[in-house]
This record gives sequence, C-alpha cells and structure tokens, in this order.
Amino acid sequence: MKLTNSSLPEVLIVEPKVFGDERGYFYESYNEGALEKLGLRAHFVQDNHSRSARNVLRGMHYQVRQVQGKLVRVTAGEIYDVAVDIRRSSPAFGKWTAVVLSAENRRICWVPPGYAHGFLVTSDYAEVQYKTTDYWAPQHERCIMWSDPDVGIPWPFKDELILSQKDRAGLALKQAEVFP
Repeated sequence: MKLTNSSLPEVLIVEPKVFGDERGYFYESYNEGALEKLGLRAHFVQDNHSRSARNVLRGMHYQVRQVQGKLVRVTAGEIYDVAVDIRRSSPAFGKWTAVVLSAENRRICWVPPGYAHGFLVTSDYAEVQYKTTDYWAPQHERCIMWSDPDVGIPWPFKDELILSQKDRAGLALKQAEVFP
C-alpha cells in the first residue's frame, strides 16, 4: 500500500498494490498492519455500503459526538469525494479537499475525525463502501450545506442534483455546530 497526502495533509489517499493477470486482479482493500506501518492508525467498528444514482450528492455529514473517521472506497462507478476541516482550532478550518474515487482507480480515502464528509456520484451509479471508527448515532449527526459559499466546493455536476431532505437542510459552516 502507498499513502499520499491530499491538499489537507490529514486527509490521506491510500493506493493499494494491485496484482493482476489474465484472470483479473486482487488487492487488499484493508490491512490494519500495513496501514499502521504507514502511520494511519484507526480502529474501525462499522462497515457501510451505499448505492446511489448519477448526480446524487450525499453530504456534508459528520457527528458531533461519537465522532467518526471514515475509510472510503468505491466498488462500482465513480464519485467526487470531499472532506472539509470543521475544527475551529485548526489552521485549515473551513478548507476542503477532494479526490476522485472509482472502482477503476481503486483509491481509498481516509477522512479523519473532525472533518465533514460528502460525495457526488459522477457515473451512472456508484457503490460506496466505508469503514467508520465509531457507530452511527443519528442524534449526533449534523450536516453542513453542500453549497456553502464560504467553503466554496466546486462540485462537478452538469444536471440537477438529487438531494435528501437532510442534505437540503444543511447549515452554513458559520452557523453549524462544529468542533473546538
């Protein structure tokens, strides 16, 4: 495995070593020991799997208690995956980074605790699988407005977005409950 910094150095891109031949390919999508040797130490307690159609935007989600780190990968299709630093004490507060994750490029993104996370499906559909460092707790879940002009994420959509009610009701970063 190879670990690369994104434009926000705590958000990491994992590139697994892929072994392929005429039969297909094989790679380890998760290996705790290999990731620890590279400096990524996290204990995961839950795996999630979603399937979404083109132009579905999910985000920007986080939990204020039972804070989650996420290890995100795509097993079908492609997404524009985004993380926003929402720690007021951070010099990168309000800054974002994005990476294209796809079944083809097999990249995996580490979104650490203290970040809001979201993605836009850019293929006909996408299946996203992610590990979390704490359990889903709907009572602690919060959502930042995906289109907050102060954050300024340039989402690459061409047609009308498909959003949940929760995502339509996201708050501006300056109004949202964030981390100290």
